Amino acid sequence: MTRSFLVVIDSVGIGGAPDADRFFNGDLPDKGANTLAHIAQACAEGRAEEGRSGPLRLPHLDALGLGAAISLASGDMAPNLSATPQGLWGAATEVSPGKDTPSGHWELAGAPVPWDWTYFPDTLPAFPQDLMDFVAESCGAGGTLGNCHASGTAIINELVQQHIESGWPICYTSADSVFQIAAHEQHFGLERLLDLCRAIAPRLHDMKVGRVIARPFVGDAAQGYTRTTNRRDFAIAPPSPTLCDWASGAGREVIAVGKIGDIFSMQGITQLHKGSDVQLMDHLDRLIDDAPEGSLTFANFVEFDSLFGHRRDVSGYARALEWFDGRLGAILPRMRDGDLLLVTADHGNDPTWAGTDHTRERVPVLAAGVGARAIGNVGFVDIAASVAANLGIPASGPGRSFL
Repeated sequence: MTRSFLVVIDSVGIGGAPDADRFFNGDLPDKGANTLAHIAQACAEGRAEEGRSGPLRLPHLDALGLGAAISLASGDMAPNLSATPQGLWGAATEVSPGKDTPSGHWELAGAPVPWDWTYFPDTLPAFPQDLMDFVAESCGAGGTLGNCHASGTAIINELVQQHIESGWPICYTSADSVFQIAAHEQHFGLERLLDLCRAIAPRLHDMKVGRVIARPFVGDAAQGYTRTTNRRDFAIAPPSPTLCDWASGAGREVIAVGKIGDIFSMQGITQLHKGSDVQLMDHLDRLIDDAPEGSLTFANFVEFDSLFGHRRDVSGYARALEWFDGRLGAILPRMRDGDLLLVTADHGNDPTWAGTDHTRERVPVLAAGVGARAIGNVGFVDIAASVAANLGIPASGPGRSFL
């Protein structure tokens, strides 16, 4: 039996979404955003020199067809990404009415979102009082802190002393459909934070809020405060069976790497590996050798998005891309006959753009193990259908295989 590896490099968009003018960062529409092309242009112009230098170097992704995919998706040119494709390559367009993590991943897995998400207003307060009362009651606190749109690192630094003294959780949101709670792992308690998010998630999901996110942190006033890898997303369940369900229902092993388990509420998943992106790459590297025949490995590398896209850190994003490309280069030669390794993304997050939100973009579709050819512009759902076809399992979603 064949194996499939579906690898999502979170937020690595390539521009050109036909409905980008309907999505915004503040008052600026996303039309013209292009995460990869703009990073490559910044590198070529010497504007991404922190911790790296010179043009963006992604030889392995480019050999699969990355530069060609960028040009196909948006018409933009990405300096130093001009290789003749040696893999299957194209671009994918999303139809779900959001540019968030669950929408992108579910649609990649064959389940477009059929509803509109609930977003909290960028006002003070952002949340209704009855919801905040419910949060406080659920964890036995006398109240809550925050209640606003905020950067996670900024609001922790702003409210940490009040949080430690009062024992109240820090609640905030963003332009995504999320309700986030930050709490100190020692002073508040990690398990208490996870229990709180688990308890309130059904109410938020009933409101069509996509995720309740636990944001634990550690540290002290002298050393500073740092968020940990114990983050946990409590996501609303997918609207219909996904690629994970199709594979597990066919008796296949479904191995989740990274936040895939949270995004899919563990539905259809049989193994889970978590950690930092470096640790996740170590897992993927091992699974290329050890994943059983007929299995699906579904991986998400989130730090492109969380550490560099939202923070508008062009140099950091470029460093992460070059690191990923180097590690990918060590994996590709060890694929077995019949393996499919498909690299894609879930949305954009252009670090040169205004604001701090995701950007509505097409995403690359780059595959090794199935020959060299262009597939043109396809749908997110076609990726799920294609992975299912490679595995030789039935697909119940609306997509069509391009294999």
